[in-house]
Amino acid sequence: MTAYETFVGFARTAVFVIAVIVGIIALVDWMVRTRRINPFNPVARFMRQTIDPLMAPVERRIVRAGGMPTAAPWWSLVFVVVGGILLVVFLQFLGGLFVSVGTFAARGPSGLLVLLISWTVGILQLALLVRVISSWFGMSPYSKWIRWSYQLTEWLIRPLRQIIPMIGMIDITPIVAYFILRLLQGLFLSAGM
Repeated sequence: MTAYETFVGFARTAVFVIAVIVGIIALVDWMVRTRRINPFNPVARFMRQTIDPLMAPVERRIVRAGGMPTAAPWWSLVFVVVGGILLVVFLQFLGGLFVSVGTFAARGPSGLLVLLISWTVGILQLALLVRVISSWFGMSPYSKWIRWSYQLTEWLIRPLRQIIPMIGMIDITPIVAYFILRLLQGLFLSAGM
């Protein structure tokens, strides 16, 4: 596992270096776009010829959304930073996944069963969280981004709604379902140990 941790550390450093480089490019490109650098300067010509075509897709999206084209370098930087953070988090998650699979596989079939139950409960809890947060923003349950959470959790929420009344305009059945899943996970984990 030490090699993987080294790889994740290298990826973290690479993401940081790339973000710094993109930040410098974004600053210079922004200065060219806002005429803080002479447009006939060799740096400005290089940026217009080389960097601006790379930022054209970002610029088109910004303009379609009603933004200013001069914001394209900063949005590019935001995409690089957020993408880098998501990459590092995913790599750390993957490392934890490998460790947990190795740990539970060493216990034999009962360990793998406990691992499978833990993953199932984790996915259901994530689906409940997505469902609740999407309802706060008034997103349609039929949206392609949200539908999966309703399909995974409706079997648990529907019977609870028949038993638990709403409190004013607040539906607490997802919270109750979350705690039921935690309770079941605790019971299975304690029985599997």
